[in-house]
Amino acid sequence: MRSADTSLTRAAVRAIFTGGNRATLLRGGDALFPAMVDAIASARHEVWLATYIYTNEGRVKAITQALADAARRGVRVKLVLDGFGCRIDLPRLQAELCPAGAEIEVFRRIDRWWNWLQPGQLRRLHQKICVVDGEVAFVGGVNLLDDRYDQVHGWTDTPRLDFAVRVVGPVVVPIEQAVRALFTRAHLGSNFRHEIASLARSAEPVARARRMMRRLRMSPTGADATGAALAPVRAAFVLRDNLRRRRAIERAYIDAIRNARERVDLVSPYFYPGRAFRRVLRQAARRGVQVRLLMQGKVDYRIAALAARALYDEMLADGVRIFEYTPAFLHAKVALVDSDWATVGSSNIDPLSLLLNLEANVMVRDADFNRSLAHEFDTAVAVSQEIDARHQVHPTGVRASVRRWWVAWCAHVYLKIAGATGRY
Repeated sequence: MRSADTSLTRAAVRAIFTGGNRATLLRGGDALFPAMVDAIASARHEVWLATYIYTNEGRVKAITQALADAARRGVRVKLVLDGFGCRIDLPRLQAELCPAGAEIEVFRRIDRWWNWLQPGQLRRLHQKICVVDGEVAFVGGVNLLDDRYDQVHGWTDTPRLDFAVRVVGPVVVPIEQAVRALFTRAHLGSNFRHEIASLARSAEPVARARRMMRRLRMSPTGADATGAALAPVRAAFVLRDNLRRRRAIERAYIDAIRNARERVDLVSPYFYPGRAFRRVLRQAARRGVQVRLLMQGKVDYRIAALAARALYDEMLADGVRIFEYTPAFLHAKVALVDSDWATVGSSNIDPLSLLLNLEANVMVRDADFNRSLAHEFDTAVAVSQEIDARHQVHPTGVRASVRRWWVAWCAHVYLKIAGATGRY
């Protein structure tokens, strides 16, 4: 029987690192949104944007204005928004941006109850990407949502903890290609019958079909054979989709953790990894690597917190240190390994992100970037509460076993309904 690790190896496509990039860590929308506004204001040709949530409140209004201004001066502005995450604000966004000339496509629209009966509706667009003129890109976990605003809990005084990365260089090429493909995919999903009829009436249907398939292709894939020889900053764009890259982000994490020598620091608000992922974390801790996990202490969704805490005993038993961030909501999805590997992106370490949703991460191999992220991690840990196995406030013993069984059963049922295949 094949091991879980072997299955992951065959199901994943490795990251391709390119050299000669620049990568800047951005903390939350407070840093990201002004940088995006500056880039969009300087756009000459086109702006591509994909996001799960777009709520035009607070500091996000400046981005909406910059997009509208760019469209009015002739820049091609194209957005692809998730049909669930943006369902509340979509009419308002269309009213503000489309008259200016921007184009909006909706990924798996949900505006009628029967939309939920369509196959694949639990597989959402969870990426957060913006690319300007093919020269600068922003990727991370930050939705277009003010740091101090939550759609469920309203306004807060303290900003949520979240991160994005601004990149310039060759790595921008696959990022732009990915968001272009997403836009085309969303367009075809909304206008499938019209596109097929138009294709059939076309004078050159085969050539037109080939052009359509080229637009649907995402970033190039393959093994990183020369990564060690590339000049700084080395960076790779890693997608998770439901085609060839179903386990790409998970595999990138596992490879990095398996090779860790000194430290593994991981931040994820929603944490319920599969067996292979949990195994490499525990193995790293057992061989003396400092493994620290930063989880949410201020809970937004109770079921997500229950799932993460169901694994605490298992992690703590092998020496993994766990911290809960309590000053504000935690939304960051970042990790660093040793002194030269880091990732920032949209992917949580849970079944939804690792098996269902469309996700996007940037992997960076650079000591300076790693130090910046390590500083942010240490700062967050300093104001967090460590979970001590000797003073465990969460259920243990029989209660803990029942909870783990119940969480595992819920995850299994959800994944089956969503159509996920393979072991987790």
